[in-house]
Amino acid sequence: MQNFKTPSLRLDSIDIFRAATMFLMIFVNDLWSLEGVPKWLEHSEAAADDMGLSDVVFPVFLFIVGLSLPFAVTNRVVKGDSQRTILIHILERTFALLLMGVFLVNYESMFSEGMLLPKYVWGILLITAFFLIWNVYPKNPEKTKLFTGLKIIGYLLLAFLAAIYKGGEVANPSWMETHWWGILGLIGWSYLLCAVAYLFLKDNLILVVAAWIFFVAFNIADFAGLLGFLDNTREYFWIVGSGSMPAFTMAGVAASAIYMKYQPKGKSQLFILVLVGLGIICLVYGFALRPFWGISKIRATPAWVGICSGIGFIVYAFFYWLVDIKNTKKWALPLAPAGTATLTCYLIPYIWYAVITIFGISLPPIVRTGMIGLVKSLIFSLLVITLTGIINRLGVKLKI
Repeated sequence: MQNFKTPSLRLDSIDIFRAATMFLMIFVNDLWSLEGVPKWLEHSEAAADDMGLSDVVFPVFLFIVGLSLPFAVTNRVVKGDSQRTILIHILERTFALLLMGVFLVNYESMFSEGMLLPKYVWGILLITAFFLIWNVYPKNPEKTKLFTGLKIIGYLLLAFLAAIYKGGEVANPSWMETHWWGILGLIGWSYLLCAVAYLFLKDNLILVVAAWIFFVAFNIADFAGLLGFLDNTREYFWIVGSGSMPAFTMAGVAASAIYMKYQPKGKSQLFILVLVGLGIICLVYGFALRPFWGISKIRATPAWVGICSGIGFIVYAFFYWLVDIKNTKKWALPLAPAGTATLTCYLIPYIWYAVITIFGISLPPIVRTGMIGLVKSLIFSLLVITLTGIINRLGVKLKI
């Protein structure tokens, strides 16, 4: 475990990049509540050869997950954690993300008719259970039993919600299924693959880049029809997104591995040039592959992977220059909670949407249409982040 280099245990640019991306994620996730939204902001249809802003936000977030990974692993090594301890932590985080992902996906496809609880009450209790289980409780020996009890209540609540669940169609109800893993589940699988890879590859830049190229190549090979011999295993064992999701995350891991190679030598400018260069290469291969399968987030095409990876590299190069080199950070203070309490920030809107549906709260059409509607969603995103900061100070903060 001593092969890890520790030039810096944290980069402010990563937190601010994450916060800005989370701000955009909340914004685009709120577009469903608007009318007259410009097409370039929305998700593109599966069959379309197109990409809107909403199609870029999630892959960039996966890229940031990768950026953070080497620093998270290195921090644990510095604290004295063994490889086994770190691996257990990785598995625990993966389990939490997959569990939350499955519940949230099934929440979307459930119905209230014939259920013990209305759908949106079920949803509020679901998020409550998440907070009970994964809240960061104070290290107070006198309250250990209380905090343990709250976590147990959270798990029991999840079990109860699962037991009464009904989804599918009213005429043919079904129980919870992994229709797809959801945003959190996709993050979980990508995190697992890339975290384990980095844990064993350490900061060997050549091997890290090779792992990234493997996921990219796997994605291309699947679309090119070269993986037909694996069809029998596809239903039971497959790389999430046909390699696309971990490709984004491993690209971020590669960026941080490059930083760890050049930063100790005082080559910050070279680091930026390398990031921009990689970004351009990704954009070129993305647009070069577009004529074959088009650009599509839903189909996770190679062109989408290349273009969004390129955006991740180039935008992060800008944030690194702005934040870590120029030390320009104050502008990001209102967004700070989204960078450090990201999961809390992501889950709060679920409660809000459930509450306004239960009580029939609706804004006038003028506030939900066109440019005014977009401003409304931007304000909503900022309010969610502000609320996250407030409840963090009150001792409520999710961490897995």
